[in-house]
Amino acid sequence: MPNIAVVTDSTAYLSKETLDKYGITVVPLSVVFGEEAYEEEVDITTDEFYKKMSESEELPTTSQPVMGTFLETFEKLGENHDAIISIHLSSGISGTYSTAVTVGETVEEVDVHCFDSEVSCAPQGYYVIEAAKMAQDGHSVDDIMTRLSEMRESMRAYFVVDNLNHLHRGGRLNGAQAIVGSLLKIKPVLHFENKLIVPFEKVRTAKKAVNRVYELLDEDAAKGEPIRATVIHAQRPEKAEEIRNHLDQKYDNLEIDISYFGPVIGTHLGEGSIGIGWYKQKD
Repeated sequence: MPNIAVVTDSTAYLSKETLDKYGITVVPLSVVFGEEAYEEEVDITTDEFYKKMSESEELPTTSQPVMGTFLETFEKLGENHDAIISIHLSSGISGTYSTAVTVGETVEEVDVHCFDSEVSCAPQGYYVIEAAKMAQDGHSVDDIMTRLSEMRESMRAYFVVDNLNHLHRGGRLNGAQAIVGSLLKIKPVLHFENKLIVPFEKVRTAKKAVNRVYELLDEDAAKGEPIRATVIHAQRPEKAEEIRNHLDQKYDNLEIDISYFGPVIGTHLGEGSIGIGWYKQKD
């Protein structure tokens, strides 16, 4: 039976219980306020981050792990494992995956196989959990990587942002679009396309934006196939619970979780954002 370690980065936002249960190793990304860098979920909690961001005159920036962190992680895991599967947030929004690939090619003690989730947050976490479960069950690296690629075919993630300033600052909207959008109460529905977060549709009002995401989910859920979904929120637990209850009452083929936008992704989307992600489970 192969002894395979599973690594991810902190933007999967997996609970400590899940990490411990499946023996998953996390490499943290950081948020930077001025001259101070904080590793998310290590030096700063999500609640602390949003409080600090609301009090800060300038929006924070983000920083990926340095090569040395990956090298230390891979070499340590290589002492007791035959292979490593390293799963990371989309390479279109961060260099984390690229760094993991570069470092993995230099490590001699263990074979490192990197996977670009092409998403982030809980949908990224679903890949990690699936890989870790399969590793525990004794599947080979090839089996696991094949399954991750299968999951990617049905993985969907849509986000509704509350404040256009974060998108403007991140280069997703120009200044005029942000001003006009704010005046007209435009709520962009975002998704991942070609590994980047881009506008999917621009909808008037948050309610209509969330309803549009419901329609997109319904296109898959109405087929009756087993689907695992997650509601992701930035400091809006009540709204997330409301959405989960709505989906739970409507569908009997959905397994529905609630997750959150932590510091790094929250830097780009802003407080108040809501997302729904899902993928087709094995029958």
